[in-house]
Formats: sequence, C-alpha cells, structure tokens
Amino acid sequence: MSKNQNKTGSYSFFNCIEKNFDKAAQFISIEKGLLEQIKACNSVYRMHFPVKIGKEIKVIEAYRVQHSHHKLPCKGGIRYSMKVNQDEIMTLAALMTYKCAIVDVPFGGAKGGIKIDPQTISSENIEKITRRYTSELIKKNFIGPGIDVPAPDYGTGEREMSWIFDTFLSLRSGDVDALACVTGKPVSQGGVRGRKEATGLGVFYGIRELCHVKEDMYSVGLDVGLVGKKIIIQGLGNVGYHAASFFHESGAIIIALAEREGAIYNEKGLNVSKVFLHLKNNGSILNFPEAKNIKKTEKALELECDILIPAALENVIHKNNANRIKAKIIGEAANGPITPEADEILDKKGVIIVPDIYLNAGGVTVSYFEWLKNLSHVRYGRMEKKFRENVNAEFLKVIKTVCKKPISIEEKKMILRGPREIDLVRSGLEDTMINGFHKICDLKKSLKIGNMRTAAFVLSINKIIDSYERLGIFP
Repeated sequence: MSKNQNKTGSYSFFNCIEKNFDKAAQFISIEKGLLEQIKACNSVYRMHFPVKIGKEIKVIEAYRVQHSHHKLPCKGGIRYSMKVNQDEIMTLAALMTYKCAIVDVPFGGAKGGIKIDPQTISSENIEKITRRYTSELIKKNFIGPGIDVPAPDYGTGEREMSWIFDTFLSLRSGDVDALACVTGKPVSQGGVRGRKEATGLGVFYGIRELCHVKEDMYSVGLDVGLVGKKIIIQGLGNVGYHAASFFHESGAIIIALAEREGAIYNEKGLNVSKVFLHLKNNGSILNFPEAKNIKKTEKALELECDILIPAALENVIHKNNANRIKAKIIGEAANGPITPEADEILDKKGVIIVPDIYLNAGGVTVSYFEWLKNLSHVRYGRMEKKFRENVNAEFLKVIKTVCKKPISIEEKKMILRGPREIDLVRSGLEDTMINGFHKICDLKKSLKIGNMRTAAFVLSINKIIDSYERLGIFP
C-alpha cells in the first residue's frame, strides 16, 4: 500500500488532486520545478484559539490555506465541520485555484475551516467562534479585499459571512472597500442576488451545454438535449437542491435523490419542491409518499440512469463501486467525488465525466460578481435599467407600427422590462460556464486528450503559467 493511501486503499484527498495534476503535466512543456511550484500550497495557517462556551473554555482548531498567489486576492469558502483537517483544506484550496483559472476569475485559490459541529453549538457560540476566527485572520493579514476573501461553504452561510464582515469592519474602520472582504453576504449587507443558487445553477448550465453536443451524446447513446434525461442526484443541500430544481424545470426527470440516511426512487420522476418540503417537515427525505425508499445511499448511485450528479461528499465513487455505476454521464457537483482509480475504470467504460474544477465553479463566479459590486459601490442594473426600459419602449412603438397587431399585457411587460441585478448575474454566470466548457473541449480535441478532467487541468495550469510569466516570475 502506498504511503499516500489509507487503510481502505483510497488516496488522500490532496493526493487525488496531485495525481490529476500530474496527468495534465504530461501535456505541458515547462520545467518540472515550475510545475511543482504551481502544485504546492503557498501558505498554510493552522491556529488554535480559546473560546468560552458556557462555563468552560474550549480550544478551537481552525485553518486558512492560501494555495496560490499568482493572482490576488485569494478566494475560497470557510467550512464548519468535525471532519475539517489540514489535508482537506489544502485540497479544497488547490481546487479553488484551478477553478478560478478555468472560468477566468482573477483570484488565487484559498480555503478555510473550523473544526466544530455547528448542529450541536448554539447560535451565540457560533458567533463567538466566527468573530474570534476572523480576528485571528486579521492578525496574520489573511483576510482583506485585496488579500484573501472568504465565502460560505459546508456548515456556513449568509449569517456567518455577515459576522465576518462586521468583525473586519470593526477592526479596520475607515476601509472604504471593507464590504469586499467577504462574499456570500446577505443582500442587505452588500451581497448579490443569485449567489445562493449559483453553484447549482452553474452545474445545470455545464451539463446542459454538454447535452447539446451531438458528438458526445451519440458516443454514449443519448439524444441531444436535457428533456427526458433520467437524472440521479446525491445530496440535497444547497448545491444539490438548486441543481435538481433547475434540471426538473428544464424537462429532465429526477428519478432518485440520495441523502445520508438513504435514498428515494421513482422511475417516473420526483417533484423536487415536494421532496424538499417533505424533508423540511420530517427531517428526512425517506418515506416520501410518491417514492420508494432505498436503505443504502450508495446503492442509489448504482441505479440505471442517464446522468449522475454527486453533490455531497468526496470519494463516493471509488474502485470498489465504479464498475457498478450505470450512468452514462457523471457531473461532479461536489468536490472530488471520484477517486483516481474509479476515474480510470469509468473512463474505460466510456462514461463522460464533467469535472469538479469546472462544473462547480458557479459559486466562485458569482462571488466574483459580488466582490466587483462591493468594490464599485454600485448595484448591478442601477445605471442602465431605466435607460434600457426607455429604449425598449421606443422599440415597442416600432413593433406596433410595423406589425399592426395587438400586443398582450404580458408581452408588453416582457419587452419593456430592463435588466434586474439577478438577470445580469445569471447572464454572466451562463456565459462564463458556456465559455469554460468550450475552452476545455477545444483543448481536449487539439491535444487529443482522452477526457475532460485532464483537459480542464491542462487549461487551468496553462492559464496560471501565463499569469506567472506576465508577472515576470518564471524565467
């Protein structure tokens, strides 16, 4: 057993990324030492700090990792989980670097984590921990609009981001750009509309674009388009829920949804909104009236389907179950859901894998829009919305004159409406995901690379190299 493997034979999360990086490096002509610099994490900040919880003082373990400084600020979420460890945070920071490069978001990758279980800690104590963590980051210059900009991740959300912003502002009073020190904030505190569903919507846009490529669809025996495609989604958190909702609205058939406690299945399709309401009311997706239960979550991954979307944990598809996966397409909505061994097995089977470093980049893309909004101090749409409505009104007059036909009230509203912030954000996200997809596919074809993952890494590494060369760092 390799030193990089654990007792089950699976590689560590960070080593999985390194293996994918090394595959891509074979297609890049550059000195090995420079590739090693790109692969390595630049800064790892591990901290322990005391917080009084109840009558006791607890020592909290936390991390902030900055993987790359090829562009600044660094960018990445903060997760609260008892599973947080250095290997995980380093891996997620590396993934952020590659994601940002692929979708042309000018950030270096970073990630943070606090080793706590937010489900067992009161809101008051979570606030204490969040504020103390923020102050520790400020002490070491690990947070700031031009330095390192956190965002929500597993176990965190708008609430925690607002505490981070407030703490930063209190310790850096007078900083005119303080709003840009963190993204994923409530809209009332400088957040951007559309951020919450951004990762799930990005997953939808990426898979939709793949389903429009005739060559790829025919290679796996599927028709072009999303309508009628049978989809299984593992994980009904923020990413999985929104991805499922957008797929359902587009005419795809969600035949199974899987959570920790098990899965539910209906070959004719599940109504995502009804399932989510059932989950909210009962604390579990199991026993949903319009579906049958599947006791083991992993069994749901092995059901017959067109598209499988793992949207929860890493390494859920591994060498022991890869041969039983029947999906023709796998979209990695989660970070690292497929191990390197499983990757090779699925590749030989002809399964199309849309990699995480591209597919779940929707969140950081919209975080970028929020960061720009905070730095410009102008809400999206404020300057052009009324102008566009006036132009559309003139356009409507021309249509009436030329067509000489009545226009319904609904049609008038649609034509006259100027772009709202959420319209602009979603338009920008859609364009970003479509462009990223085609850049990966074009590179895959030109270099005759066998799969999208390796092509995505090659694209990412080349963009990072270009950034370093522009800075004059590489000889």
